[in-house]
Amino acid sequence: MKVELRRVTKRFGAVVANTGIDLAIEEGEIHCLLGENGAGKSTLMNVLYGTLRPDSGSIVLDGLPVELHSPRDAIARGIGMVHQHFALVPTLTVADNVMLGFERLRDGWLDRRTARDAVLAMVAKYGLEADPDALVGDLPVGVQQRVEIMKALERDAELVILDEPTAVLRPQEAEQLFEILTALRASGRSIVFITHKLHEVRRIADTVTVLRRGRVAGSASPGASESELASLMVGQEVALGIQKGPAPLGPPVLRIEDLWVLPSRGLDAAGSVSFEIRAGEILTVAGVQGNGQTELVETLVGLRRPLSGTVVLAGEAITGLATHGVLARGVGYVPEDRRRVGLVADLPVYENLVLDVFTRSPFASGIRLRRKAIREHAERLVAEFDIRTPSIDARTGTLSGGNQQKVLLARELSRPLKLLVAAEPTRGLDVAASQFVHRRIVEARDAGAAVLVVTSDLDEAVGLGDRVAVINSGGIVDIVPPTTAREAFGVLMAGGGVRVVA
Repeated sequence: MKVELRRVTKRFGAVVANTGIDLAIEEGEIHCLLGENGAGKSTLMNVLYGTLRPDSGSIVLDGLPVELHSPRDAIARGIGMVHQHFALVPTLTVADNVMLGFERLRDGWLDRRTARDAVLAMVAKYGLEADPDALVGDLPVGVQQRVEIMKALERDAELVILDEPTAVLRPQEAEQLFEILTALRASGRSIVFITHKLHEVRRIADTVTVLRRGRVAGSASPGASESELASLMVGQEVALGIQKGPAPLGPPVLRIEDLWVLPSRGLDAAGSVSFEIRAGEILTVAGVQGNGQTELVETLVGLRRPLSGTVVLAGEAITGLATHGVLARGVGYVPEDRRRVGLVADLPVYENLVLDVFTRSPFASGIRLRRKAIREHAERLVAEFDIRTPSIDARTGTLSGGNQQKVLLARELSRPLKLLVAAEPTRGLDVAASQFVHRRIVEARDAGAAVLVVTSDLDEAVGLGDRVAVINSGGIVDIVPPTTAREAFGVLMAGGGVRVVA
């Protein structure tokens, strides 16, 4: 099936997400849709899947214009989509999930045998390894993703759209996914692979279309260099990689000993955490999301109390100290959810830039705020951190994700720090904004701060880290140099190895 999008435009109020996009997807190809976060990739594919209606333009399947009013319409036309967040029922089996919503009956009963046979057939044909009788909630995320692909195939999808499919996968799982997609392509199916990861494009694509700011920026050969692809994404020449010299190591700043943290889901704590970070060092914590990273960070900054263990900052025990006390002792905190935890979206930029220091001199005198000092401080940081805002009076929530992150980073780095804790510091940011954040983190390290970066992006963990701690099921599996082989990281992220103290 050949799929064409012709002059597709999609608006959300005053925001134009897609503008006059033309896109052709040939039968039996893997078509990578590449672009920065916010470039309009997911919006465009949600139009193709019937989740969104275009404001103008048309969808053409095998030369015939069609109207897709819902995902059910798209499925009936042979289009399937695997979203970033899976639509699975964890208490049902693989076979039950595959037939969910399109159930077959035999003699008035659910035909589970046929569903089970269908799963086994897809396992044999495409390498989609999954036990049809296993409960989905018991499966690792990589296998859950295969179940989503099976759902699309069971509904006779000739075109399968995958939205950022490797975001939650370990390296080995990502490689297995690529092998599955290659098998699907060999069967004549078409794949749309949405990503912003350049190495994935070079690994899997037959055709590459780059979106930038809601428009088609151009096409590229899969053999193009990562620098060429990045430049097409951003619209200007980009120097890739994280530039940093040797770590200027000083004395220990943060020491964590046998820290046990209760996971958010209310289960028993699965592992202990022990490590040390010295001044002038970046320790990155790498792992598939959901393995205790959030709980670890929240415990360190006083948002969560540990079950046991100790946290020592510059020789002082701060275990269980409230967040304001932790920050007052020289800790900077960049949370993974900047809008929910890090910023107040309805407040102006200048107020967000002093949220954790507005009661101190020079921003306050007794109980009175010194607004002139606050505004001068904000003007200086806006210039220093290149925060793109109409003015310091603009509501912070109206800024782009990258500029919101700059506000957060500027606030935390504008005071003397012993320790910087940054969780998913570049999530949702484009290439240029990510480079800016990385550069500032390295500068904090070089100024003598100890830095803890928690990230689910292995490239970021390896590029930033002077050492890399791998987390699985709430515990540190190992702490290794960033030069460790990628395959070895995959084994560690799956829980292989021995828990260590470093």
